[in-house]
Amino acid sequence: MSDPKPVVVLTGATGYVGNLLLEPLSQAAEQVRCITRNPSRLGLELPDNAVAMMADVGDEPSIQKALDGADVALYLVHSLSEGKHFSTLEAEAATTFANAARRAGVKRIIYLGALAQVDSGHTSPHIESRHRVGEILRSTSVPVTEFRASVIIGAGSMPFEAIRALVERLPVMVTPRWVRMPVQPISAVDLINYITAAVNETGNESHIYEIGASNVTTYAELMYTYARQRRLRRFMVPVPVITPRLSSLWLKLVTPAHYRIGKNIVDSTAHSSVVADDSAKQDFDISPMSVEQAIKRALEDENEQLKFLELPGQLASSGKKRIRNGTKFVEQRRIEVRSDEASAFNVVSRVGGENGWFWGTWLWRIRGFVDRIVGGPGLRSSATELPLEEGALLDFWTVERVSQNRLTLRADMRLPGEAWLDLAVQSEGGKTYILQTAAFDPKGLFGLVYWYTLYPMHSVVFAGMLRGAKRAVESAAPRAETN
Repeated sequence: MSDPKPVVVLTGATGYVGNLLLEPLSQAAEQVRCITRNPSRLGLELPDNAVAMMADVGDEPSIQKALDGADVALYLVHSLSEGKHFSTLEAEAATTFANAARRAGVKRIIYLGALAQVDSGHTSPHIESRHRVGEILRSTSVPVTEFRASVIIGAGSMPFEAIRALVERLPVMVTPRWVRMPVQPISAVDLINYITAAVNETGNESHIYEIGASNVTTYAELMYTYARQRRLRRFMVPVPVITPRLSSLWLKLVTPAHYRIGKNIVDSTAHSSVVADDSAKQDFDISPMSVEQAIKRALEDENEQLKFLELPGQLASSGKKRIRNGTKFVEQRRIEVRSDEASAFNVVSRVGGENGWFWGTWLWRIRGFVDRIVGGPGLRSSATELPLEEGALLDFWTVERVSQNRLTLRADMRLPGEAWLDLAVQSEGGKTYILQTAAFDPKGLFGLVYWYTLYPMHSVVFAGMLRGAKRAVESAAPRAETN
């Protein structure tokens, strides 16, 4: 008879690592309690055995209630975005959480800390606080498994996104001395495997595991490796005078959305971030991938099954949403039509070729003519047989995906990047909608210039195309009913 599955408490459920852990944890646990101060950020599609609970790790009554009856608690929170007093807040929250876990009878706490070799000299506040939190969690009778990791390589990880932003936007970089500091990142896939395996750990001992990729690199080589994967040529000019603090201010110009967290992380790069204790390899049956494999896997996972075209949450009242998903610009529009789903998609899926593009077909023809001049396929012979099949050619597009209510096209035209156009028909609340999603993955600085320069024109064309599709669907609806 197998051992019963544990009840797991997941703090930081809306964070990057917490979000990746939700699905594997739900398979390993009897129940997953997702702790967050804002349950609406978790979305509506939780696994069947996962529940959202409103609680704050620093609020004793709420976190005590969440921990009662739990077997394992994952501590994945930090306060890096809270300003200069973040270390005090982190210590107070860890103390509250550790005492509540002890009173609740939790059998193990799993904590994600920071990998850094600290000497007797200067210690960055970020690293010092991460280590201090681990000490506080171990101060009670509850055994703790602490994983110390460096840069997490995965789409959505803040350090990875900062590296991506630098490489994508800057063909030439003036690099300070710290970018040549040794670092041993870890793939997000391997990190999740380690944490998930620790859920079933037994015994009453606490452990500190240093985990990383199978090879050591530097921040400079990490950026070069990313550039090679994206087929970008990048040049770095090393200078000895720029400190990590000055670098963090420079980061504000390139990645302003993540500046406050990025500043603390950049300040910690003065430390070597390399695995010195390999006990994780002995205690876990996990073979970490190399840095090169991790970056390749991160980019592949990002494109898996075209998930970047499926935007979470609701559209604005204007029926439009625009986000940056990794390197990709994604814009989505929706419009209601008076038709049933099948009839509407029958019209929408006939886009292109002799049928035109619902609006501004002459503009598409000019684009095809220009594409032919610059060496692209132009408006070649298009697929005429319906329904369309994957791999069919449609003007200067290839059918990437087709189903009973969705058509996804990948651009073959000459572009400084990659582009997709997704047309879907959905029913919701007794109404039928056409959902149009356009995505562009710019390649380097020229790709960014192309996107921002032509965005006003693209916005007009795609908005007109959606309105034209609505007219075509609704004009065909009476004939469909008569037949």
